[in-house]
Amino acid sequence: MSATENNTAGDDTTDNPVPAWARRTAGESRWAATAAIVGILALQFFLPEQFVPGPRWLVPSIGLVLLIVLIIGNPVRVDREEMRLRRLGLCLMALLGFAMVWSVAHLVRGLINGSVSDNAAGLLTSGGAVWLTNVLVFALWYWELDRGGPAARAHARKPYPDFLWVQMQNPDLADPEWEPEFPDYLYLSFTNATAFSPTDVMPMSRWAKSLMMAQSLISLITVSLVIARAINVLK
Repeated sequence: MSATENNTAGDDTTDNPVPAWARRTAGESRWAATAAIVGILALQFFLPEQFVPGPRWLVPSIGLVLLIVLIIGNPVRVDREEMRLRRLGLCLMALLGFAMVWSVAHLVRGLINGSVSDNAAGLLTSGGAVWLTNVLVFALWYWELDRGGPAARAHARKPYPDFLWVQMQNPDLADPEWEPEFPDYLYLSFTNATAFSPTDVMPMSRWAKSLMMAQSLISLITVSLVIARAINVLK
């Protein structure tokens, strides 16, 4: 084979570049996820006290402290792999998840025993806030856990995805620089909470399937009970 043929053969790799999700990248901006966290903390602060654990300032205060530390550790892009930051991130996710489950449990209990206000507008507002918290929290969980988290994804530590995105299934129709970022996980969470099943993003690992199943169940219970109670109040 001639040198020209060798060069041509070597250039074939440029026709099929490794997609960004499968190789090391600069890491995604942290601000979309940060906005979601702030949104959850704001919802927790403004929810009626019967739906929040402890004083209404408790969860937002702890969450803000953890968030500030994480921002200091990764101020612009989430690409720094450090065990302390990873543990703090998981602690923040656990805190938000606990607050969300508490809100759902107390909303459901109040709807069942009749202790929730008979104000249909207030009921729908509180129910909507709890449902939105569910969407945001699970979006953050998917984002934080998929392939080891955003920092691990930036370094391409795990080759096998926990979620199979359309862009992965059809690489010829996707930008080679595409990689899943928080808005993609927010879309996944929203569609799962409204359709109660996967739409175009398939869970691959068992933990992903379990989380999606739990989210669908929580969303179904919340929506059905809130709407039924509101209809009963409105007669």
